[in-house]
Amino acid sequence: MSRSVLVTGGNRGIGYGIARALTAAGDRVAVTHHASAAPDDLFAVKCDVSDASSVTEAVAAASAVHGPVEVLVCAAGITRDGLMLRMPEHDWDEVLDTNLRGSWLAARAALPAMARARYGRLLFVSSAVGSVGQAGQANYAASKAGLVGLARSVAREYAGRGITSNVLAPGLVETDMAHALTEQQRGAIIERTPIGRPASVEEVAAVARFLTGDAASYVTGAVVPVDGGLGMGH
Repeated sequence: MSRSVLVTGGNRGIGYGIARALTAAGDRVAVTHHASAAPDDLFAVKCDVSDASSVTEAVAAASAVHGPVEVLVCAAGITRDGLMLRMPEHDWDEVLDTNLRGSWLAARAALPAMARARYGRLLFVSSAVGSVGQAGQANYAASKAGLVGLARSVAREYAGRGITSNVLAPGLVETDMAHALTEQQRGAIIERTPIGRPASVEEVAAVARFLTGDAASYVTGAVVPVDGGLGMGH
């Protein structure tokens, strides 16, 4: 069954990997992009996920081309790292607005059509950092932890309408965001990861494909780690 899919932040990194995986599975996939360029191989919509009207327009544009959104993957995210006492308020606000508020706005825009169809798959891309914390990332960790509460609230509200809502929690993944880390930061994360290496985007996308597919129709409100054991026990 080919479904209409929207991946926020699907123009790069984990979001792009998920978009490609779902396209390969036969779905009709649209992605959003904002600060970065649109990919050449996917239908893309310009969208600022922190702006309600922009999100509403993006969902409408994807629906006009591919039909009402049946699968929503919230992968848009940014970092503005800094130690707690040195973090400017705007760095806190930007990260929370993009990572958490943006996911809420996207879900709010997509859910009415899912509820009418009595079918939907929502997947929120969080992070192991949301569970274990990370020095210098209070804003990022808070935004990613917030996605768990958001996803589980949606799961309780909409399970009766055939809609599942889950969280993907990757560890260190080979993306541009990971490449921005210093060697010391990267080494420290790998040292705490039992598998001892970063994940590939494809490894994360494979789990996302499962969680948004029919094989996971009885999985909702779950936080699924793809972190090599980094967040084990949380």
